[in-house]
Amino acid sequence: MHWGVGLVSSRSCVLDLSRNQTLSLCWCWGSEEHCSVYGDIVAFPLQDYGGVMSGLGSDSWWKKTLYLTGGALLAAAAYLLHELLAIRKEQEVDSKDAIILHQFSRPNNGVPSLSPFCLKMETYLRMADLPYQNYFDGKLSPQGKMPWIEYNHKRVSGTEFIIDFLEEKLGANLNKHLSPHQRAVSRAFTKMVEEHFYWTLAYCQWVENLDETQKMLNITGPLSDLLKWILCHLTKGIVKREMYGQGIGRFSEEEIYSLMEKDMRSLAGLLGDKKYLMGPKFSTLDATVFGHLAQAMWTLPGTRPERLIKGELINLAMYCERIRRKFWPEWHDDNDNTTYESDDSGEDSKTHTPFQDFSYYSRTGTFEDDGNSISQTPDTDFTGHSLFDSDVDMDEFTDHEQCK
Repeated sequence: MHWGVGLVSSRSCVLDLSRNQTLSLCWCWGSEEHCSVYGDIVAFPLQDYGGVMSGLGSDSWWKKTLYLTGGALLAAAAYLLHELLAIRKEQEVDSKDAIILHQFSRPNNGVPSLSPFCLKMETYLRMADLPYQNYFDGKLSPQGKMPWIEYNHKRVSGTEFIIDFLEEKLGANLNKHLSPHQRAVSRAFTKMVEEHFYWTLAYCQWVENLDETQKMLNITGPLSDLLKWILCHLTKGIVKREMYGQGIGRFSEEEIYSLMEKDMRSLAGLLGDKKYLMGPKFSTLDATVFGHLAQAMWTLPGTRPERLIKGELINLAMYCERIRRKFWPEWHDDNDNTTYESDDSGEDSKTHTPFQDFSYYSRTGTFEDDGNSISQTPDTDFTGHSLFDSDVDMDEFTDHEQCK
């Protein structure tokens, strides 16, 4: 009897790993994020030919050996894929009075996330000075979204709904200083970035620049290269189908890049020579735009968006560096260049510490009237910097007050 090996997911799909020479996967995937596949490896009978060896017929011994060796390698690959993609047994996470942020694992290129939405959400939490705990379990929300949060045992997915929830429950409002007109402009640009610019980035990241993206995936162990190849090509197929459904995927490569350039020029025009997109104070729009522009800035080497942002649209590059240095001091850029230095770029901002995969974030600084006094606590080092996941220096007291 011949057997097939496949991946069974709770999202109504079966991926045949043994018979098909090309991998195909079909499900409905929203634009909030991509690149998460999980399920169980199963074996199933195909047809009884009177046994495997008899099914090989009169083939020569070396062909039989080749078949059996290939079967053994396939079984090993299936096992490793199961270990990689199967849902982890859920650990007990106490979300009482704590924000648990579920997101994809860190890539290996020093960037916090290859996901614009995960990077947006974590940057927002840092801007709002909200303590949170990263949880890299790889499990999507009930709505099939990533990232998502738990707070006081309530689960919320979709970055827009998460931010609304945090504003309601914790009073974290980064937009309270905006006028009604500015709020309208902010929402319009948010939708442009998340519903249009995002797809052009996804095309560049998961279709045109797939080989470089594959190198950034953080997968270790035997056959890791094979697993990266499988995941990347699965994602490539999903992105192309989703882009076609969205509409932007029906255009040529040149037309897609033309749309991307228009979006980036619009952002550069909105920013101008301002510190942040809506003025001297950061807002939710800055977290959104940074999450997306950071992909062009640091995850797409040699591509058109990287050349554009680091060339003609240099104000966007300076903007990304400004936010990275202020809110992600542990994010080390190997190609750090003083060309992007900003007023925020002091010596402290160049002190980098490794990302922590599973730890709490909170600022432990005590802000006095002068905004400069920092007290040392048991979870800080001798400089007053937090030893936790995502502590950042706040070099302006007004920025801290803005988050309250």
